[in-house]
Amino acid sequence: MKVWFQKFNNSFKDRNFVTSLLVGLLFLFISLVINFIAGTYATEKASLPVTDIILSNIRVFDVDAIFIYGPVIFWTFAGLVLLYNPKKIPFTLKSIALFVVVRSIFISLTHIGPFPTQAIISSSDFFSKFTFGGDLFFSGHTGLPFLMALIFWREKELRYIFITSSLIFGAVVLMGHLHYSIDVLAAFFITYTIFHMAEFFFKKERSMFLD
Repeated sequence: MKVWFQKFNNSFKDRNFVTSLLVGLLFLFISLVINFIAGTYATEKASLPVTDIILSNIRVFDVDAIFIYGPVIFWTFAGLVLLYNPKKIPFTLKSIALFVVVRSIFISLTHIGPFPTQAIISSSDFFSKFTFGGDLFFSGHTGLPFLMALIFWREKELRYIFITSSLIFGAVVLMGHLHYSIDVLAAFFITYTIFHMAEFFFKKERSMFLD
């Protein structure tokens, strides 16, 4: 514990770290505002649903609890991992913000309606600010854990935990008919590109992360 306090204290004495952290938080906030606007727009403009090779051939499962509280547990764990080593926070925050912005662009472009037999998600008012119904392409439930796996790729245990989480969430949204198959499959490819974009745009933060 003493080592952690020393590490935490040293991080916040570093002006570059503090500046990067504040910018990362601001970027994340802006990205969430953009996500809200894009999600609302995509839901309002949503058209008819389409058939899907997986969803059309499996029944809908009740995934309410996992869909809502699975990410809560996941991000609590991820938050603790980051707090253990604060210098990893700025790059992670900016990468997540970039992910949210890129996904907001994608969901604004095409407005396919939700699959007609999707599970009913009784989300609270808080969770409804992040899920809209028409924000389908691509799956954030699948992509964000995979992004964390790429970010922590050099740490084997975390890599496997995050990849497993991504696969589980991908399966859950398909079982609940909450995303089309293409939303889940594309998430891996687009997220991989976003990660390399983050490495290019946030070189100082990545260097700090790997230090």
